[in-house]
Amino acid sequence: MGIAERREREREEVRRKILDAARELFATEGYERVTMRRIADAIEYSPTALYHHFEDKNALVDALCEEDFGRLLGALLTRELPSDPIEQIRQMGRAYAGFGLENPNHYRYMFMTPMEFKASHDHELSQSGERAFGLLRSAVENAIAGGRFRRGDALTIAQVLWSGLHGVVALLITYDPKQFPHGPAAPDLVDQVIDAGIRGFLATTH
Repeated sequence: MGIAERREREREEVRRKILDAARELFATEGYERVTMRRIADAIEYSPTALYHHFEDKNALVDALCEEDFGRLLGALLTRELPSDPIEQIRQMGRAYAGFGLENPNHYRYMFMTPMEFKASHDHELSQSGERAFGLLRSAVENAIAGGRFRRGDALTIAQVLWSGLHGVVALLITYDPKQFPHGPAAPDLVDQVIDAGIRGFLATTH
């Protein structure tokens, strides 16, 4: 390995340490309370070293969002989606929940950590995040067009489906099983939430 390659690898290793530490701190201590100096202290580097990799905290957040939403998008696209839009929604829901349950710290950072949105982004932080939600919205649009879902605003329906799924994932990664009312969570709770959401928008019920 040449000098240039070694330096690039070392640079990437430092960048990885910064991102992992920032994600953990944002999720556990809150975005507002975490400074670049706090992140530097966590990995025992100087704040100057962080600024060699990221212009400021917003740039670091951008990198984290794109990386983590990229992982989520990859989880949604791991398997070829079925042609039936209802089954697409069901499969994507399971993949989404699986990602959250397998990566709780990533999930807390992505969806459970309040952050400022940079005005230049106009509410969008991640292209991968937009693509991931776009898959769900597209499936909903196809379900409406095919007469499987009752007519309605596709964006709103997609938001409702996602909101229910987010709720169950957030509970499962936050609550101890003993905290669930009157007993632990049902082993198929995720599937039941997905199916209940779908049934609520079907054009015909059985």
